[in-house]
Amino acid sequence: MLKIFCDLTAEQETLTLLKQGVAPHEIIFPAKRAASVLSKSGPDPALADADIAFGQPDAAAILQASKLRWLHLSSAGYTRFDTPEFRKAAAEQKLIVTNSSVVYAEPCAEHVLAFMLAQARKLPDAIKAAAVGDFSSWLQLRTNSRLLRGETVLLLGFGSIARHLVALLRPFGMEMTALRRNSTGDEGVRIISKDVLLEELGKADHVVNILPASPASDRFVSSTQFAAMKKGAIFYNIGRGATVDQDALAAVLNSGHLAAAWLDVTEPEPLPPDHPLLAARNIFITPHLGGGRQNELETLVRHFLENFRRFLQGTPLHDRIM
Repeated sequence: MLKIFCDLTAEQETLTLLKQGVAPHEIIFPAKRAASVLSKSGPDPALADADIAFGQPDAAAILQASKLRWLHLSSAGYTRFDTPEFRKAAAEQKLIVTNSSVVYAEPCAEHVLAFMLAQARKLPDAIKAAAVGDFSSWLQLRTNSRLLRGETVLLLGFGSIARHLVALLRPFGMEMTALRRNSTGDEGVRIISKDVLLEELGKADHVVNILPASPASDRFVSSTQFAAMKKGAIFYNIGRGATVDQDALAAVLNSGHLAAAWLDVTEPEPLPPDHPLLAARNIFITPHLGGGRQNELETLVRHFLENFRRFLQGTPLHDRIM
Protein backbone atom coordinates (compact mmCIF):
# COMPACT_ATOMS: atom_id res chain seq x y z
CA MET A 1 0.00 0.00 0.00
CA LEU A 2 1.29 3.46 -0.96
CA LYS A 3 1.35 6.38 1.46
CA ILE A 4 0.50 9.76 -0.04
CA PHE A 5 1.54 12.91 1.84
CA CYS A 6 -0.90 15.78 1.15
CA ASP A 7 -0.72 19.27 2.66
CA LEU A 8 -3.65 20.62 0.63
CA THR A 9 -6.14 22.73 2.56
CA ALA A 10 -9.58 22.00 1.14
CA GLU A 11 -13.20 21.39 2.06
CA GLN A 12 -14.12 17.96 3.37
CA GLU A 13 -15.95 17.06 0.16
CA THR A 14 -12.78 17.61 -1.87
CA LEU A 15 -10.64 15.66 0.60
CA THR A 16 -13.15 12.81 0.48
CA LEU A 17 -12.84 12.78 -3.31
CA LEU A 18 -9.07 12.49 -2.90
CA LYS A 19 -9.27 9.70 -0.32
CA GLN A 20 -11.76 7.70 -2.34
CA GLY A 21 -9.77 8.27 -5.53
CA VAL A 22 -6.57 6.76 -4.12
CA ALA A 23 -8.19 3.95 -2.09
CA PRO A 24 -7.05 1.47 -0.89
CA HIS A 25 -3.87 3.55 -0.63
CA GLU A 26 -3.47 5.90 2.34
CA ILE A 27 -3.49 9.71 2.57
CA ILE A 28 -1.33 11.16 5.36
CA PHE A 29 -1.65 14.82 6.37
CA PRO A 30 0.92 17.07 8.09
CA ALA A 31 0.26 18.84 11.37
CA LYS A 32 0.11 22.14 9.46
CA ARG A 33 -1.18 22.33 5.91
CA ALA A 34 -0.30 24.92 3.25
CA ALA A 35 -2.39 28.07 3.50
CA SER A 36 -2.95 28.05 -0.27
CA VAL A 37 -1.70 26.42 -3.44
CA LEU A 38 0.85 29.24 -3.66
CA SER A 39 2.44 28.76 -0.22
CA LYS A 40 4.56 25.94 1.21
CA SER A 41 3.56 23.99 4.30
CA GLY A 42 7.04 23.60 5.85
CA PRO A 43 8.85 20.42 6.91
CA ASP A 44 6.85 17.69 8.61
CA PRO A 45 7.92 14.25 9.93
CA ALA A 46 5.00 12.59 8.12
CA LEU A 47 6.82 13.19 4.83
CA ALA A 48 9.50 10.66 5.78
CA ASP A 49 6.96 7.81 5.46
CA ALA A 50 5.52 8.92 2.13
CA ASP A 51 5.91 7.31 -1.28
CA ILE A 52 4.14 10.23 -2.99
CA ALA A 53 3.75 13.91 -2.06
CA PHE A 54 0.92 16.15 -3.31
CA GLY A 55 0.75 19.87 -2.58
CA GLN A 56 3.44 22.38 -1.61
CA PRO A 57 5.87 20.54 0.68
CA ASP A 58 9.18 22.00 1.79
CA ALA A 59 11.84 21.54 -0.91
CA ALA A 60 14.63 20.64 1.49
CA ALA A 61 12.40 18.14 3.29
CA ILE A 62 11.56 16.47 -0.02
CA LEU A 63 15.22 15.65 -0.57
CA GLN A 64 15.43 14.09 2.90
CA ALA A 65 12.45 11.81 2.19
CA SER A 66 14.31 8.74 0.95
CA LYS A 67 11.15 6.70 0.25
CA LEU A 68 9.60 9.37 -1.99
CA ARG A 69 9.09 8.32 -5.62
CA TRP A 70 6.90 11.11 -6.99
CA LEU A 71 6.21 14.76 -6.11
CA HIS A 72 3.09 16.38 -7.58
CA LEU A 73 2.88 20.15 -7.03
CA SER A 74 -0.48 21.86 -6.62
CA SER A 75 0.71 24.88 -8.60
CA ALA A 76 1.97 25.68 -12.07
CA GLY A 77 5.01 27.50 -10.67
CA TYR A 78 7.90 25.54 -9.21
CA THR A 79 10.60 28.15 -8.58
CA ARG A 80 11.58 26.71 -5.18
CA PHE A 81 12.35 23.37 -6.80
CA ASP A 82 13.97 24.70 -9.98
CA THR A 83 17.55 24.81 -8.70
CA PRO A 84 20.62 22.88 -9.85
CA GLU A 85 20.90 21.33 -6.38
CA PHE A 86 17.32 20.09 -6.31
CA ARG A 87 17.40 18.84 -9.89
CA LYS A 88 20.65 16.94 -9.25
CA ALA A 89 19.33 15.36 -6.06
CA ALA A 90 15.99 14.49 -7.69
CA ALA A 91 17.80 12.80 -10.56
CA GLU A 92 19.95 10.81 -8.15
CA GLN A 93 16.86 9.72 -6.19
CA LYS A 94 14.99 9.00 -9.45
CA LEU A 95 12.26 11.30 -8.13
CA ILE A 96 9.49 12.16 -10.60
CA VAL A 97 8.25 15.75 -10.32
CA THR A 98 5.04 17.02 -11.91
CA ASN A 99 3.08 20.23 -11.52
CA SER A 100 -0.50 21.38 -12.15
CA SER A 101 0.14 23.57 -15.16
CA VAL A 102 -2.82 22.22 -17.12
CA VAL A 103 -5.22 23.23 -14.32
CA TYR A 104 -4.25 26.90 -14.50
CA ALA A 105 -3.56 27.36 -18.21
CA GLU A 106 -7.15 27.89 -19.36
CA PRO A 107 -8.23 30.44 -16.72
CA CYS A 108 -4.96 32.36 -17.12
CA ALA A 109 -5.45 32.51 -20.89
CA GLU A 110 -9.03 33.74 -20.47
CA HIS A 111 -7.80 36.36 -17.98
CA VAL A 112 -5.38 37.74 -20.58
CA LEU A 113 -8.12 37.76 -23.20
CA ALA A 114 -10.34 39.70 -20.78
CA PHE A 115 -7.51 42.19 -20.27
CA MET A 116 -7.08 42.63 -24.03
CA LEU A 117 -10.78 43.09 -24.71
CA ALA A 118 -11.16 45.52 -21.80
CA GLN A 119 -8.29 47.61 -23.16
CA ALA A 120 -9.51 47.51 -26.76
CA ARG A 121 -13.08 48.44 -25.83
CA LYS A 122 -11.95 51.07 -23.27
CA LEU A 123 -13.98 49.42 -20.53
CA PRO A 124 -12.36 51.05 -17.46
CA ASP A 125 -12.97 54.57 -18.80
CA ALA A 126 -16.32 53.64 -20.30
CA ILE A 127 -17.65 52.31 -17.00
CA LYS A 128 -16.61 55.54 -15.26
CA ALA A 129 -18.06 57.71 -18.03
CA ALA A 130 -21.46 56.07 -17.74
CA ALA A 131 -21.73 57.49 -14.22
CA VAL A 132 -20.04 60.89 -14.46
CA GLY A 133 -19.38 61.56 -18.15
CA ASP A 134 -21.23 63.53 -20.79
CA PHE A 135 -22.14 62.88 -24.39
CA SER A 136 -18.88 64.35 -25.77
CA SER A 137 -16.78 62.03 -23.60
CA TRP A 138 -18.88 59.08 -24.74
CA LEU A 139 -18.22 59.96 -28.38
CA GLN A 140 -14.48 60.17 -27.68
CA LEU A 141 -14.50 56.72 -26.09
CA ARG A 142 -16.45 55.34 -29.02
CA THR A 143 -13.93 56.81 -31.45
CA ASN A 144 -10.93 55.47 -29.48
CA SER A 145 -12.27 51.93 -29.14
CA ARG A 146 -10.42 49.36 -31.22
CA LEU A 147 -10.81 45.90 -32.65
CA LEU A 148 -8.32 43.15 -31.94
CA ARG A 149 -8.64 41.89 -35.50
CA GLY A 150 -5.44 42.30 -37.45
CA GLU A 151 -3.35 43.46 -34.50
CA THR A 152 -0.02 41.88 -33.54
CA VAL A 153 0.69 39.89 -30.37
CA LEU A 154 4.12 38.92 -29.07
CA LEU A 155 4.15 36.20 -26.39
CA LEU A 156 7.14 36.07 -24.06
CA GLY A 157 7.27 32.37 -23.25
CA PHE A 158 5.37 29.49 -24.78
CA GLY A 159 3.89 26.86 -22.48
CA SER A 160 0.39 25.70 -21.58
CA ILE A 161 -0.99 29.21 -21.01
CA ALA A 162 0.34 30.41 -24.35
CA ARG A 163 -1.17 27.45 -26.20
CA HIS A 164 -4.60 28.18 -24.72
CA LEU A 165 -4.27 31.90 -25.43
CA VAL A 166 -3.30 31.28 -29.04
CA ALA A 167 -6.43 29.17 -29.48
CA LEU A 168 -8.59 31.92 -27.95
CA LEU A 169 -7.05 34.66 -30.09
CA ARG A 170 -7.11 32.80 -33.39
CA PRO A 171 -10.74 33.73 -34.25
CA PHE A 172 -9.74 37.41 -33.99
CA GLY A 173 -7.34 37.05 -36.90
CA MET A 174 -4.40 38.40 -34.92
CA GLU A 175 -0.80 37.98 -36.04
CA MET A 176 0.95 36.00 -33.30
CA THR A 177 4.64 35.55 -32.53
CA ALA A 178 6.25 33.86 -29.53
CA LEU A 179 9.64 33.92 -27.87
CA ARG A 180 10.72 30.37 -27.08
CA ARG A 181 14.11 28.88 -26.30
CA ASN A 182 13.55 25.71 -28.32
CA SER A 183 10.83 25.34 -30.94
CA THR A 184 9.05 22.01 -31.29
CA GLY A 185 7.44 22.97 -34.60
CA ASP A 186 3.87 22.43 -33.40
CA GLU A 187 3.26 25.82 -31.76
CA GLY A 188 1.02 27.14 -34.51
CA VAL A 189 2.64 30.58 -34.35
CA ARG A 190 5.90 32.06 -35.55
CA ILE A 191 8.68 31.33 -33.04
CA ILE A 192 11.56 33.75 -32.51
CA SER A 193 14.80 33.60 -30.56
CA LYS A 194 16.13 36.08 -28.01
CA ASP A 195 18.55 37.42 -30.66
CA VAL A 196 15.75 39.21 -32.53
CA LEU A 197 13.52 40.05 -29.55
CA LEU A 198 14.18 43.80 -29.52
CA GLU A 199 13.33 44.07 -33.20
CA GLU A 200 10.12 42.09 -32.76
CA LEU A 201 9.07 44.15 -29.74
CA GLY A 202 8.97 47.17 -32.02
CA LYS A 203 6.29 45.52 -34.18
CA ALA A 204 3.86 44.28 -31.51
CA ASP A 205 0.63 46.00 -30.49
CA HIS A 206 0.35 43.63 -27.50
CA VAL A 207 3.22 42.13 -25.49
CA VAL A 208 2.13 39.30 -23.19
CA ASN A 209 4.62 38.13 -20.57
CA ILE A 210 4.08 34.50 -19.53
CA LEU A 211 7.60 33.80 -18.27
CA PRO A 212 7.95 31.74 -15.08
CA ALA A 213 10.21 32.93 -12.29
CA SER A 214 13.79 31.64 -12.51
CA PRO A 215 17.31 33.04 -12.29
CA ALA A 216 17.35 33.32 -16.09
CA SER A 217 14.08 35.29 -16.23
CA ASP A 218 14.67 37.63 -13.27
CA ARG A 219 13.90 41.21 -14.47
CA PHE A 220 13.92 39.84 -18.02
CA VAL A 221 11.60 42.64 -19.14
CA SER A 222 13.57 45.75 -18.23
CA SER A 223 14.08 49.29 -19.48
CA THR A 224 15.82 48.00 -22.63
CA GLN A 225 12.84 45.88 -23.64
CA PHE A 226 10.30 48.56 -22.74
CA ALA A 227 12.18 51.16 -24.81
CA ALA A 228 12.16 48.78 -27.79
CA MET A 229 8.40 48.34 -27.67
CA LYS A 230 6.20 50.04 -30.22
CA LYS A 231 4.85 53.40 -29.06
CA GLY A 232 1.28 52.89 -27.93
CA ALA A 233 1.73 49.16 -27.26
CA ILE A 234 0.05 47.45 -24.31
CA PHE A 235 1.96 45.24 -21.90
CA TYR A 236 0.44 42.33 -19.98
CA ASN A 237 1.93 40.13 -17.26
CA ILE A 238 0.30 36.81 -16.33
CA GLY A 239 3.63 35.08 -15.54
CA ARG A 240 5.48 36.20 -12.42
CA GLY A 241 6.13 39.66 -11.01
CA ALA A 242 9.86 39.02 -10.58
CA THR A 243 10.31 38.74 -14.35
CA VAL A 244 9.62 42.48 -14.80
CA ASP A 245 11.57 45.56 -13.72
CA GLN A 246 8.56 47.31 -12.19
CA ASP A 247 10.28 50.67 -11.73
CA ALA A 248 11.11 50.66 -15.42
CA LEU A 249 7.51 49.78 -16.22
CA ALA A 250 6.23 52.69 -14.12
CA ALA A 251 8.62 55.05 -15.89
CA VAL A 252 7.65 53.95 -19.39
CA LEU A 253 3.95 54.27 -18.56
CA ASN A 254 4.39 57.75 -17.14
CA SER A 255 6.35 58.80 -20.22
CA GLY A 256 3.38 57.89 -22.40
CA HIS A 257 5.44 55.48 -24.51
CA LEU A 258 3.19 52.54 -23.58
CA ALA A 259 -0.57 52.96 -23.79
CA ALA A 260 -1.28 50.78 -20.76
CA ALA A 261 -0.19 47.81 -18.67
CA TRP A 262 -2.39 45.04 -17.29
CA LEU A 263 -0.88 42.91 -14.53
CA ASP A 264 -2.15 39.93 -12.59
CA VAL A 265 1.18 39.43 -10.81
CA THR A 266 3.58 41.78 -9.05
CA GLU A 267 6.64 41.57 -6.82
CA PRO A 268 5.83 41.60 -3.93
CA GLU A 269 2.15 40.74 -3.67
CA PRO A 270 0.44 42.93 -2.76
CA LEU A 271 2.52 45.99 -3.61
CA PRO A 272 3.22 48.40 -0.74
CA PRO A 273 0.98 51.49 -0.82
CA ASP A 274 3.84 53.80 -1.84
CA HIS A 275 5.07 51.67 -4.74
CA PRO A 276 5.57 53.81 -7.89
CA LEU A 277 3.69 51.32 -10.02
CA LEU A 278 0.44 52.04 -8.19
CA ALA A 279 0.64 55.70 -9.18
CA ALA A 280 1.63 55.07 -12.80
CA ARG A 281 -0.53 56.14 -15.73
CA ASN A 282 -2.92 53.58 -17.21
CA ILE A 283 -1.94 50.71 -14.93
CA PHE A 284 -4.50 48.01 -14.16
CA ILE A 285 -3.71 45.33 -11.57
CA THR A 286 -5.72 42.30 -10.51
CA PRO A 287 -4.76 40.36 -7.34
CA HIS A 288 -3.17 37.17 -8.76
CA LEU A 289 -6.52 35.68 -9.64
CA GLY A 290 -5.73 34.73 -13.23
CA GLY A 291 -5.50 31.03 -12.44
CA GLY A 292 -8.60 31.06 -10.27
CA ARG A 293 -11.81 29.29 -11.13
CA GLN A 294 -14.82 27.75 -9.49
CA ASN A 295 -14.02 24.33 -8.03
CA GLU A 296 -10.29 25.04 -8.33
CA LEU A 297 -9.26 22.63 -5.58
CA GLU A 298 -11.53 19.89 -6.88
CA THR A 299 -9.96 20.32 -10.33
CA LEU A 300 -6.50 20.08 -8.76
CA VAL A 301 -7.45 16.83 -7.03
CA ARG A 302 -8.91 15.36 -10.22
CA HIS A 303 -5.70 16.25 -12.07
CA PHE A 304 -3.67 14.51 -9.38
CA LEU A 305 -5.94 11.46 -9.47
CA GLU A 306 -5.52 11.14 -13.24
CA ASN A 307 -1.76 11.25 -12.79
CA PHE A 308 -2.04 8.79 -9.89
CA ARG A 309 -3.84 6.36 -12.18
CA ARG A 310 -1.05 6.78 -14.73
CA PHE A 311 1.59 6.34 -12.02
CA LEU A 312 0.08 3.01 -11.00
CA GLN A 313 -0.10 1.90 -14.63
CA GLY A 314 3.45 2.99 -15.38
CA THR A 315 2.39 5.33 -18.20
CA PRO A 316 3.80 8.88 -18.77
CA LEU A 317 2.48 11.49 -16.35
CA HIS A 318 0.91 14.81 -17.37
CA ASP A 319 2.84 18.01 -16.65
CA ARG A 320 6.12 16.29 -15.87
CA ILE A 321 8.89 18.83 -15.20
CA MET A 322 11.64 16.53 -13.85
